[in-house]
Amino acid sequence: MKGISYLRDKKNRRKAVVIDLKTIEENSEKVYETIDVLVAESRRDDEIIDWETAKKQLRKKGKL
Repeated sequence: MKGISYLRDKKNRRKAVVIDLKTIEENSEKVYETIDVLVAESRRDDEIIDWETAKKQLRKKGKL
């Protein structure tokens, strides 16, 4: 998308996103969708746990 740039490391991996303020103002919905996709991509290799385990962990921490 025009107005969005990615800063990359030496191995060409995305490390940061720079978003032009005008782009946010004019295309806020598309910008937030792009951010959602980037977050999902960054979590691709995260450990997957089932819902029951997640609830147990949250209860143990007092957050549920």
